[in-house]
Amino acid sequence: MTSTDPMPRVTRPGDILALVTDTDPWSPAAVAGVAIAARWDGNLTGCYVDPALRKLTAGEAGSEPTVLGLLLEPRAELADEHAAFGSFARHAGVRNADWIVARSGITPTLRWLGARHDLAVIERDMVQASGLLDILGEAILDCRLPCLVLPPHWAGELRFERIVIGCNGSLEAIRAIHSALPFLKVAKQVTLVDGDVRDGDQGHPRFDPFVYLLRHGIMAKPSYVRASSAMAGEILLKEVGNIDADLLVMGAYGRSRMRERVFGGATRRVLEEATLPVLMQH
Repeated sequence: MTSTDPMPRVTRPGDILALVTDTDPWSPAAVAGVAIAARWDGNLTGCYVDPALRKLTAGEAGSEPTVLGLLLEPRAELADEHAAFGSFARHAGVRNADWIVARSGITPTLRWLGARHDLAVIERDMVQASGLLDILGEAILDCRLPCLVLPPHWAGELRFERIVIGCNGSLEAIRAIHSALPFLKVAKQVTLVDGDVRDGDQGHPRFDPFVYLLRHGIMAKPSYVRASSAMAGEILLKEVGNIDADLLVMGAYGRSRMRERVFGGATRRVLEEATLPVLMQH
């Protein structure tokens, strides 16, 4: 549960980026991005990513949008889309909304736009299942921006009433918790699954997520677990089901090995199987 302080200091995601896959009707990322921007009085950017560009891996997509070999022809309806998106956002209460069309793959687009945004909203099924880790997972790890990943065919409402946090004491987990503060502050129930077994990591002091949340007026229900990385994802998803959570918060873990991206077991499991929005950050 949250603090009883009537006027808590609430941080907010000021600049929201939604990677849009359809404009008629508006795809889930657009709907969710508008809802978040309206609730927290944020600025919103809608970015349409063409199906051809969603298939490109990071290597195929180039390093930056300006040097991409494969460019789309300008969409004739761009002006109409811009006006329609602005109208859609304003009717929901968003004061500032912009519309752009991607000219590169997901990874360089997210990296480039992530430099000026606080949160990205992404549809997990914007890529085929075969490209989930190589394309979408790589983009999430590369941009280092907190990413709200929506489950396939998502059509729910963002409530943020019951939230599960997965923490293993890593930098990724700490960043994710910090980025999730606006959502955690409005939650009615927060469950903290703490799997950190270290007293300190390479000389760094141990991060106590329970104390950190308490200092921000968030009273979390702690659940201490000892599990391998392979089992951590299963434990988190089970806890999500136990409380019928609206959101899962966790770090996104991965490392490069001989040109191959190796994902942590929990990251892979949650990306593949989660049926609720997940806030991930590398």
